[in-house]
Amino acid sequence: MNTPAQPITRTRDPWRAIRYLYRVPLLLLHIIVAVVLALTVFTWARQTVDKGREPLAHRLIRWWSRVLLRIFGFRVYRYGRPLPDPAMFVCNHSSWLDIELMHTQRAVCFVAKAEIARWPLVGWLASTGGTIFHRRGSNHSLGVVMKEMTRRLGAGRSVAVFPEGGTNDGRKLKVFHARIFQAALDADVPVQPAALRFMRDGERCYDAGFLPNESFMGNFLRLLGDPPLDVEVHFLKPVPRFDAGRKRMAETARQAIADALDGVGEGDR
Repeated sequence: MNTPAQPITRTRDPWRAIRYLYRVPLLLLHIIVAVVLALTVFTWARQTVDKGREPLAHRLIRWWSRVLLRIFGFRVYRYGRPLPDPAMFVCNHSSWLDIELMHTQRAVCFVAKAEIARWPLVGWLASTGGTIFHRRGSNHSLGVVMKEMTRRLGAGRSVAVFPEGGTNDGRKLKVFHARIFQAALDADVPVQPAALRFMRDGERCYDAGFLPNESFMGNFLRLLGDPPLDVEVHFLKPVPRFDAGRKRMAETARQAIADALDGVGEGDR
């Protein structure tokens, strides 16, 4: 079960304007850096691990994501260790920040909704970073995505997915869709659950999730002015391989993430 959460209460914050005053210029500068990197390094650098060394492009993605979260006032803590490439990482999903949180630890290919590809600048950066786009509700699109995931895993890249199929406010962990696990079985790579958790003053916090009727831009601007948050990524024990049993793999991964979100069985930092 998930830990019960108290309703989010938002009070007037006199420091919000000051945070915007220094965070907005830093963010604009950081976006310019991202464009330069996307036009140069990411277009020619090797994207697969060579003799155990992390590619330059991957190191830059991790650096850029860490700095982005710091601009928003987030402090990142890691528990456990991510598996080496190639692997499939399965994560809970409550915010667009989940992608950047994972990227602070490992430069992986994400599966994201197709609408993101049409977002100004963000879509281009996501495409350049290797995002695999999926049209929700389309079985044909899912089939294409599965083949591309298997191809990239077979080529030595790691892939990260959100088996819940979409974001929520983070209060309830939804059922994991089992079909997505087939790509790991076909590519014969391990599956590692990763629990993503937002904290403030030692308590689990749900501010990063979308509020009712809140748009992406509304959420983005709100978080840019919000007080600092601690964000955690818990790399958990890999899911045992169950041939012809991807549903059991999905259930096992979901339970492991649910336990970590509730503070049960956390790994060492």
